Amino acid sequence: MQRLRFAFLATFLLASVNARADGPTDNQIASVRPVPPPGVMITSDERSKLETDLKSLNEAIAKLRNNKSPQIQKYLPDVEVFARAVDLALKEDGFFEAKDASRAVDVLSEGSRRAKALEKAQEKAHLPVYWLMQSGPVVRGYRSKLDGTVQPYGVVWDGPVISPGEHRADIWCRGRSEKGLELQFIATRMTSSDPLPAKNTIMIHPFGRYCNANKLAGEVDTLEVLEHALQDYPIDPERVAIRGFSMGGAAAWHLAVHYPDKWFAANPGAGFSETPQFLKVFQSEDLKPTWYEQKLWQMYDCPTWARNLRVLPTIAYSGEIDKQKQAADVMAEACWNLPEGERFELTHIIAPRTAHKIDPTARIEIEKRLATLDRIRTNDAPTKLSFTTTTLKYNRSHWITVNAMEEHWKPAIAVARSTPNAIGSIVIAVENISDVSIDFAADQMLEINQVAIVPYQELLLAKGNIRMEWLSSPEVFRASAPRKSDRSWGVRLRNTGNKWEQVSPIEPASTQLVKKHGLQGPIDDAFMESFLFVKPSKAGRHPEVDKWVESEFQHAVREWHRQMRGDVRIKSSEDLKPEDIENNNLILWGDAQSNPTLAKIADKLPIQWGGEQIVIGDRKYASETHSPVLIYPNPLNPERYIVLNSGFTYREYDYLNNARQVPKLPDWAVVDITTPPDSRWPGKIADADFFGEKWELKPARTIK
Repeated sequence: MQRLRFAFLATFLLASVNARADGPTDNQIASVRPVPPPGVMITSDERSKLETDLKSLNEAIAKLRNNKSPQIQKYLPDVEVFARAVDLALKEDGFFEAKDASRAVDVLSEGSRRAKALEKAQEKAHLPVYWLMQSGPVVRGYRSKLDGTVQPYGVVWDGPVISPGEHRADIWCRGRSEKGLELQFIATRMTSSDPLPAKNTIMIHPFGRYCNANKLAGEVDTLEVLEHALQDYPIDPERVAIRGFSMGGAAAWHLAVHYPDKWFAANPGAGFSETPQFLKVFQSEDLKPTWYEQKLWQMYDCPTWARNLRVLPTIAYSGEIDKQKQAADVMAEACWNLPEGERFELTHIIAPRTAHKIDPTARIEIEKRLATLDRIRTNDAPTKLSFTTTTLKYNRSHWITVNAMEEHWKPAIAVARSTPNAIGSIVIAVENISDVSIDFAADQMLEINQVAIVPYQELLLAKGNIRMEWLSSPEVFRASAPRKSDRSWGVRLRNTGNKWEQVSPIEPASTQLVKKHGLQGPIDDAFMESFLFVKPSKAGRHPEVDKWVESEFQHAVREWHRQMRGDVRIKSSEDLKPEDIENNNLILWGDAQSNPTLAKIADKLPIQWGGEQIVIGDRKYASETHSPVLIYPNPLNPERYIVLNSGFTYREYDYLNNARQVPKLPDWAVVDITTPPDSRWPGKIADADFFGEKWELKPARTIK
């Protein structure tokens, strides 16, 4: 750990603008304060002006929507985000301080200016719209694949004066702001360049779908924002850094360890890096998790994934007297506690006598180190890789892709070394991995002659030293392959019955139902791709179940809007089209009597839901008082999910601290609806578990 002593005035107060350090008062399940909080009243004159201006902007947008010009349709979200922000604030009590009304006027004014400019740009033969060339802070908009809503993000750059060529970009994840809805975010990003980007660097500010530490929908938002920005700005995709402070620091930890090959550097500041320890230290919470909650913590608990930072240069930052220094402390411990041969020291810049803020001198030091990392960066593939995952959701790093695990939610490990310039070989040590691919682009290697795969335990016995003599051992599986026709190189290895084999590239795709990347659960994963709610069409088998379904349906629609700042797309079975099934995860509400789509697939699910009983293996529950929730590959389209009767699984209590905002239910659960829903659960969870690696039921276990 590195400690830099800087000369500056001591700071002892936590930054509190638009943020909360909640503590024990937010540990009361029965009395949860609302997030977002209630707003303040604006005057009738202010409201009248905003409604008039909004109406005018919406009319201009409607006219633009009817214009089929590709340029207008491409940049229309850059206009729509301004109207949506003010519309939501007016309808949903989204003004939190007196100046928000005047900020809304400015937001609408910019939206109207853009609408006029977009129409003129079309008239002048596709000239660039002015905001693409605008230096300083700029607001952009894109249409999300999740629900089709327009979402905002911010950009800060030098505009046309930036030097030629592709440039570094920093993704800056924002801190917690319960009052930072669309209006406040856009108004801030229209005027603020903070944090100021380094010279010739483009700073990108995701909205992150509000206040979720860039997880779930917020994670997708961050990735979509980067993809959108790459279309319009001179960004080198190999020179993108992930950064943030406070809640944004937590986001940077998460995105760094889960996407280690996407960034040239990571710079997390403060925040949190895992759930249980942080909630005990920062929230003073007495944790009593279920066994499946503890397993699901591994989805986002970054210490489990610390190995991935060996290939991602990381500069952690903390204030010395900031409680959130705990985030980097536990990561430093996790990095140093890796097995011999893998451990490394986490670079941790600590500003002395500093609370919850970024010290200016430390900021200069961080920028200096990032500039160095950018300068020495190379496009060459790393010759040494260490990779950990607990789920196929996050299954790759550089030239290693994990295609299958022996068991989800246990760490899967791959440690590899390549020597293409010398003897042309790769050795890879694996644990809890049953299918792995190795792939190099044509410009990433010279020649690979063979690959050897060994158990990770062998690496431990060798104290982390990858021994090339393993390549010649008769007990070690070896594979080889020539270059592909495009001069790239790759090989896929699969373990069947404790025996490795090389997979033929012309082997037909398997139709066997297995967990794979993008189809591995848990329930919340369905809301990280395009999804569609399919509502009941008529009464179900049991009136009390119908009431519970309707309540949970409304809750899911409402909370997606309040927390993920989107609008759920809803259809009935009668209105479903083939393209809906092809392109969306289907969230099915009701039972086989009330929902015809559910009726079509009911007998193809591993959980049988009849009129009298819910049958799960040898377990049975009364259908009159219970309802299943689950995620499963859609029998009508096995490349997409179906979900029964659930939205994302964390609830109002979890909104109060971002470390709580993790999946709460595994692949399936049975809800006892005689216990009313509360701020944590949709009812009493009578049973729950994960499906196996072939989406099969596991043997029953006792719920603790």
